[in-house]
Amino acid sequence: MDALSDVLTTLRLEGALYINAEFTAPWCVQAKFGLGSVRARLAGAEHVLFFHFITEGCCKVRLADSTETIDVVAGDLVLFLNEDKHVMGSDLQLAPVEAASLIGPDAATDLIQMRHGGSGTATRFVCGYLACSRSVCRLVFEALPRVLRIPIGEGPASTLLRESLRAGVLESSMSRPGARSMLAKLSELMFVDALRRHIENMPAGGRGWLAGVRDLHIGRALALLHAKPDKLWTVEELAREVALSRSALADRFVALVGETPMQHLTRWRLALAAQTLRSGREPIARVAERSGYEAEAAFSRAFRREFGMSPAAWRKSAPQGRSFREAQQGS
Repeated sequence: MDALSDVLTTLRLEGALYINAEFTAPWCVQAKFGLGSVRARLAGAEHVLFFHFITEGCCKVRLADSTETIDVVAGDLVLFLNEDKHVMGSDLQLAPVEAASLIGPDAATDLIQMRHGGSGTATRFVCGYLACSRSVCRLVFEALPRVLRIPIGEGPASTLLRESLRAGVLESSMSRPGARSMLAKLSELMFVDALRRHIENMPAGGRGWLAGVRDLHIGRALALLHAKPDKLWTVEELAREVALSRSALADRFVALVGETPMQHLTRWRLALAAQTLRSGREPIARVAERSGYEAEAAFSRAFRREFGMSPAAWRKSAPQGRSFREAQQGS
């Protein structure tokens, strides 16, 4: 197991909605798909991210509060990691139309569709959103920009992703047995492939735990910490495991990840603790013990520093209503 796999396993991607979109020039739309807009379908979601996969044509993208424009073409995957309003179009100077007002069923196929624009060149893409655990996804998202363009390109990998997303559109429109499991697996496939490609293409000199993942020694150290968070690690022992001196590991870890090995371990333990508090009724004292804290008070102080509230308040603030899985099973 590697550190990226450990984090992705605990992200708990629960599902997604996939829709077909077709826009013809000239066009410009704006969208903001956060928790509020998906509450009916993912009532128990903690965090959602929105994506577009361009299957044909090209367009421009920018965040609504930014002037930086990104050019995207067929084969590009665009991820929005937070509830940021964004604008897309053939011409971003046009008055944008709200994307939510354009969603409707296709009369011929019953698939969920989005269509808009003039009579010019067409741009087509699959778009949708994924639900994940907020406590764990912080470690991923804080190492990434708010909007992420990942060129998937041509070739077998691109074809597989494109066909998988098309299958997701079909599954999203039909209440078929196994749809929940299918969507979860398609979500994971897309997200894992996107992160792997991003890590491979990161420029030298980057920082954050994603930069550490691709380093031979630090990647191994991260994998060990993530795989065995309940172990009483020391920097000395971790250094022996990755065949570095204590000082070399400590210096290299801070240079790449931006924090010491023990600081990272503490944050990982707290992320897992936050997930446990939301997903079950295990006593807080027991969660504290499993997180490496002998005293519940010390655990509460560390938890408050990381998440801005006490463990008890965090548990009570869990999203109300059925989870995505429960909603799918009951549909």
